[in-house]
Amino acid sequence: MTEKKRILVIADSPLVPSGVGTQTKYMIEAMVRTGEFKFFCLAGAIKHADYRTVKVSPYEEDWQIKPVDGYGNEQIVRQIVQDYKPDAIWFMTDPRFYVWLWEMSSEIRKNVPMIYYHVWDNYPYPNYNKKYYDANDMICTISKVTDDIVRTVSPDVQCVRIPHSVDTNIFCDKGPTSRSEMRKKMASDHEGKVIFFWNNRNARRKQSGSLIFWFKDFLDRVGHDKAILVMHTEPKDPNGQDLEAILENLGLKDGQVLLSTQKMPPEDLAKVYSACDCTINISDAEGFGLATLESLASETPIIVNMTGGLQEQVTDGENWFGIGLEPSSKAIIGSQDVPYIYEDRLNGDQVVDALERFIGLSKEEREEMGKQGRKHVLENYGFSQYSGLWYQAFQDVFTRCGSWENRKGYKHWSFEEL
Repeated sequence: MTEKKRILVIADSPLVPSGVGTQTKYMIEAMVRTGEFKFFCLAGAIKHADYRTVKVSPYEEDWQIKPVDGYGNEQIVRQIVQDYKPDAIWFMTDPRFYVWLWEMSSEIRKNVPMIYYHVWDNYPYPNYNKKYYDANDMICTISKVTDDIVRTVSPDVQCVRIPHSVDTNIFCDKGPTSRSEMRKKMASDHEGKVIFFWNNRNARRKQSGSLIFWFKDFLDRVGHDKAILVMHTEPKDPNGQDLEAILENLGLKDGQVLLSTQKMPPEDLAKVYSACDCTINISDAEGFGLATLESLASETPIIVNMTGGLQEQVTDGENWFGIGLEPSSKAIIGSQDVPYIYEDRLNGDQVVDALERFIGLSKEEREEMGKQGRKHVLENYGFSQYSGLWYQAFQDVFTRCGSWENRKGYKHWSFEEL
């Protein structure tokens, strides 16, 4: 019997519902089910109550999780590489969190290939990331934008586009009974109103406060009895805004905007998508945007900023599964870790016009958009495609790069005394 390939994963905890955590979970489950892989995960990005290594049921030895602060450190990785002897290291999230890992890449890659699943948001080409891109044996990308960026900045690195996936068995149309019950639960006075849904982190680039401000403009134009906005997020986030204070300041305290703060399992979240009429994402920058994909899988149309991976969700180039808004302007922002990156910004008139345009669609037009949106998801973002792409990516790395005594394609260098 062929020995299973061992993969060390470094990412958000796959047991929490972040976009990175969810995609990590999907990848691991798909590969474990082939019977050819086993995974050891460094689960980061959250605060842990218990740091003991656990085995994930029903996979047991084939999927173990070790909670870590941040995403781990050099000492932890060295120890696991030595003890676990992985055939590859797979890691995912924003590159600024992995500088420490790339700085030890020559040490790691002499024995083990590195596969980076890249979640970059936007242009211009980040040439300051080239040294990090070049320190990988393969980079997998989440969108056409990210793929173009990596291939342009580091053309010599093997690059494969693997867009995010969604569980279409969970995220689907739940039928009229479920829809009616959930709409009553969300808003008792929902009759005759269009329900818009926003499911995002309350972070500045997500434009949570601006959306509320523009939604009021929209209601002032069409009438406060025409629509409801449900926002599933943390109302007070250190990286965002105080949404409750904004609502009070704008006088939106009569149920026009509802805040959903309770964490929900995917099964319940799917019912919310199915019950709403439209999901909104007007982020200034978005690597992929998992919420809108979940919405489309649930046959609920979307309104999005045409940035990052959102633009390939809302249209296939011929059909539209909602409304896509071209950015009205760009701003270049940055920090010490990210010297420059564009934000694609919408203005209030665009958003208000899109909301008004959507409620002007007939029920039949919205339903057709939703059905075509789900078809788009099934054809391009389903589990079978996602699983197949990851399986092929791993096989390519194993064949091309090998590991340990069979390592090839990488020339290790080190300093020696003369």
